[in-house]
Amino acid sequence: MSDTPALPPLREVIARHGLTASKALGQNFLFDGQLLARIAAVPGDLTGAEVLEVGPGPGGLTRALLAAGARVTAIERDRRCIPALAELGDAYPGKLRVIEGDALEIDAPALFDGAPHIVSNLPYNVGTALLVGWLSAEWMPWWRSLTLMFQREVADRIVAAADDDAYGRLAVLAQWRSAARIAMPVHRSAFTPPPKVMSAVVHITPTTTPDGVRLATLERLTGAAFGQRRKMLRQSLKGVAGAAEAMEACGIDPTRRAETVSVAEFIALARAMA
Repeated sequence: MSDTPALPPLREVIARHGLTASKALGQNFLFDGQLLARIAAVPGDLTGAEVLEVGPGPGGLTRALLAAGARVTAIERDRRCIPALAELGDAYPGKLRVIEGDALEIDAPALFDGAPHIVSNLPYNVGTALLVGWLSAEWMPWWRSLTLMFQREVADRIVAAADDDAYGRLAVLAQWRSAARIAMPVHRSAFTPPPKVMSAVVHITPTTTPDGVRLATLERLTGAAFGQRRKMLRQSLKGVAGAAEAMEACGIDPTRRAETVSVAEFIALARAMA
């Protein structure tokens, strides 16, 4: 954008504030401005849009989001990073709100009047927990889209289809009323320090809730099915009230195993159980 302010290199900011990535906080910093701009572009045009960023660290992705025209609310647990983020806020007056605290404990929906995009290079140690919380929200959810960096193994679990090795409860939760895709892979060398694993950016957009299906029923069903995924459904679902009758009503062979049951079939089972 033409009104993007001139900013010092991110490495210079980090050095000036004496910042290093904290392993305990699951931090890995990104410096590549072009890569960060590509991540910020995944949700689409952010001009004037509200964005929630969790774990901004020294503000690499925050810069890209602000440059894309977003109004950013950043939740940062590491108080060492707050001065660097404050400098970024000074460069973009009125466009950056920084909240110091733990994103797992903050009531994020209460921070917004409308529905924000959530765009984050999530701390690896809390990423899955945050995602599950966002996917378990009331529907339609309080957010417009999720653009999130995960370890590649977790990203594969989110987008997996039936019969994939990575397919499980997380795939069903992410896909039963959302569309999930891997927007881009990210090589470990892009991070400082480089993690031991590859990463990927996942993009999730909400769709409507299937009629007659309750989240609690689906969670109970998938929890039992994937909790004993090597067993046949008639065995793994034996303790779930109504599951046997639902399988018969849906024409699902009880000798199948959970990893062969598609998201659509789990939805049908949950509807029949209701």
